Amino acid sequence: MKSSVSVCTSPLNGRHDRDSRRNRKVADITNALSVSPVDVAALRRMAISEGGLLTDEIRCQVWPRLLNVPSHVLEQEPDTVERENNKDYNQVLLDVQRSLRRFPPGMPDEQRQGLQEELIDIILRVLKNNPQLHYYQGYHDIVVTFLLVLGERLATALVEKLSTHHLRDFMDPTMDNTKHILNYLMPIIERVNPDVHDFMKHAEVGTIFALSWLITWFGHVLSDFRHVVRLYDFFLACHPLMPIYFAAVIVLYREEEVLECECDMAMVHHLLSQIPQDLPYETLISRAGDLFVQFPPSELAREAATQESTAASTFTDFGLASTQQRPDSVLRRRRRQKQAALESSGAAGPSAVASAGPSVARRFVRLAVMGLTVALGAAAFAVVNTALEWAPKLDLFP
Repeated sequence: MKSSVSVCTSPLNGRHDRDSRRNRKVADITNALSVSPVDVAALRRMAISEGGLLTDEIRCQVWPRLLNVPSHVLEQEPDTVERENNKDYNQVLLDVQRSLRRFPPGMPDEQRQGLQEELIDIILRVLKNNPQLHYYQGYHDIVVTFLLVLGERLATALVEKLSTHHLRDFMDPTMDNTKHILNYLMPIIERVNPDVHDFMKHAEVGTIFALSWLITWFGHVLSDFRHVVRLYDFFLACHPLMPIYFAAVIVLYREEEVLECECDMAMVHHLLSQIPQDLPYETLISRAGDLFVQFPPSELAREAATQESTAASTFTDFGLASTQQRPDSVLRRRRRQKQAALESSGAAGPSAVASAGPSVARRFVRLAVMGLTVALGAAAFAVVNTALEWAPKLDLFP
């Protein structure tokens, strides 16, 4: 009689595997940076894949490549900023003074105050060099992330490029393009989970709860800086609309909470605006990538263009909404009946269908290619009459 030998995986083995994967990824990133021309598509795949770019040291090398900022621009010392008589200075100063929690806990006051001065200078410098851009509250949340990772010189160059490309719609004189980008949220949710979509529609919650997520790239609502920079790796490597896909997967991840909430505008808005801090970020990043491949912006553009702009208008109607019939019990009952029918038939629900995407490797390649070749801004898909001069020229580095 042969004796069986049980094999157990010790924590040390698991740590060795993680270290091995990490070292392999660092080597792959180093190789992509060392070839001529730089393998930007490979860098995008590395930024998208699990763990992102791993360290701020690597981000200092890769983020400029993802944004295609030329070397000579990176080497330029920032110009001196004139603060007096600057129309944006007072608002920028107020926002920066309120940004204490965005700096690492325990940082000496003198160091933090110095960084806040640099943050003000970067913002004013970018606005001065690009008078077509308009400051918005929340912009500083993005800029401070670049400052903390890159330092003032590199941050200035990258923020300027980002502001004239990915963030361009948010920096228009009006919020029209920003509202349009938010309009992609509900069609994505409807494709994956019609019950959640219908519940939110009945509650008339709109999409305003996701505004701060979108315009700060989640920097304003996440308390752990590691999660913020991980998302920035992902967003910089992908299409400009990827943040709205990530917003959708957060809502979809909270399906149970949403459907158990009272179907009331104020209640649902409060629930959704309080973003959990313990989200499974890698899972959600992968999910957002899947949804982008399955439901690309071009497929959703027509619906986004025809979405009712309820985000702002419904907030003036709280009193009226409270007197309307609340269909939460009906929706919950319909959801339970539908789930029971699916389970009895052995069929997969919408979420299961949506999660059965292409292979991980294939998805990373597709996302990287889409990120590398995108030539339209976030709002340009449906707003075809919008000028596209700001579209990024994603030439490879010489």
